Amino acid sequence: MPEIKTQEFSSASAAAISDPKLRRALDRVASGFEVARLARVADATPEVWDTWRQEARDIKAHTIEHLDYYLDLLYTNMIAAGGHLHFAKDADQANEIVAHIARTRNVKIATKSKSMVSEELGLNPVLEAMGVEVWETDLGEYIIQLAEETPSHLIAPALHKSKEDVAELFTEKLGIPYDEDIYHMAATAREVLRDKFMEADLGISGANFVVAETGTLVIITNEGNGRLCTSAPRIHIGITGMEKVIPSMQDLSIFLRILPQSATGQRITSYVSMTNGPRRSDDEDGPEEFHLILVDNGRSKMLADPALREALYCIRCGACLNICPIYARIGGHAYGWVYPGPIGAVVSPMLVGLKQASELPQASSLCGACREVCPIKIDIPRMLLDLRKKTAESPDPDVRSAPASERLFARAYARLMSSPGLLRMAARFGRVLQKAEHLMPFFSPLTKDGKWIRSAPLPPLSKWNKARDLPTLPKQTFHELWEKGLSRDDS
Repeated sequence: MPEIKTQEFSSASAAAISDPKLRRALDRVASGFEVARLARVADATPEVWDTWRQEARDIKAHTIEHLDYYLDLLYTNMIAAGGHLHFAKDADQANEIVAHIARTRNVKIATKSKSMVSEELGLNPVLEAMGVEVWETDLGEYIIQLAEETPSHLIAPALHKSKEDVAELFTEKLGIPYDEDIYHMAATAREVLRDKFMEADLGISGANFVVAETGTLVIITNEGNGRLCTSAPRIHIGITGMEKVIPSMQDLSIFLRILPQSATGQRITSYVSMTNGPRRSDDEDGPEEFHLILVDNGRSKMLADPALREALYCIRCGACLNICPIYARIGGHAYGWVYPGPIGAVVSPMLVGLKQASELPQASSLCGACREVCPIKIDIPRMLLDLRKKTAESPDPDVRSAPASERLFARAYARLMSSPGLLRMAARFGRVLQKAEHLMPFFSPLTKDGKWIRSAPLPPLSKWNKARDLPTLPKQTFHELWEKGLSRDDS
């Protein structure tokens, strides 16, 4: 698996916020996706769009609920089509399956279509350690590979890069003259990669969907590189999460409609490639050997948790990232692992461990925008709240990350806010302190400035108050005003 830096979220997000180049890149690109998505919703009408969303949600909910049945059906149909289906319980097992195929087939060059699951597994370094050349062929992924970075967005992996950044990168890595023209840079990448498509022994792809009734792997792209990766090499390996299975080709039609419109605002994607086995005698192209690896790697844990199972409905469109005010300010790398944004704040803790990724569920304003734009109607804010509750209250110390002092403070606060009598006493005491401030200027915890308590090492208040002032208590509470009749109409 790639290096996990989820525990560095606070420092990484602070650094990202102060990076003006990143801010410009995020403002320029992500906003365009959302504008285009809204245009497609308007074209369809909100009523029709909501009907599509509900249909897609119903399909995913049904499939996940009966996943064992559809996995078995997929196995039967894929084997009948001449393919090989592998189940990998974790990243190590998935990587070993790929490594074994590459080693026993004497693979020297591999081309890859975009695959977030392969990023999750850390597959490229495994193959490179064996002496296999690995070439990313999605333009965004190719840029990221040259830069030796990780993707920062689910569908736009180089979103954080400006055209100037890419021009400098191509000059450094490819030895070409500096040129900011996007079309020229894309042509350069195509020229470099064209020979690799023809030389590759192995093509590796992800899968947007896997159709159980036909054993079909479906790839949605805008560049055509997915088709070349799956058809030109003599071996094709598809790698995806087990949640990508759907029942039928008829079900696929609804996802082919809502995925591109939610992701990039396109009415339909440029290329839809479908593969369900090796080349047949009457096929013009295709691999001699086809393998599909379905990866668990923590997904069973999500499946077993009724509160978080909904995260498996995700189709990785990235709409929640494009609308999220947190992602818009810090980008994807601050999240510290493969899956960024609102859905990443749910998925990553479940895959890498909640204790290690305990800060990610806090990376949300809970505004609900992610839920509103999700084409599957996934209730991300509810799941984030559930994860927050687990970090604070879980009886399992391997899950709970909140320190004893924070839990004690939370219980005390809950007790105070649930008792009108205690709350009134606390308010009176606070007002007494405020009136006595001139006698103790160095001690003013309940004033607007709150300087003493903001600078004091009193967790969790000191951390909370780094960016907030404690409000000044009013001279009279609402109830006191009401009792005096000041809020009533005297007439």
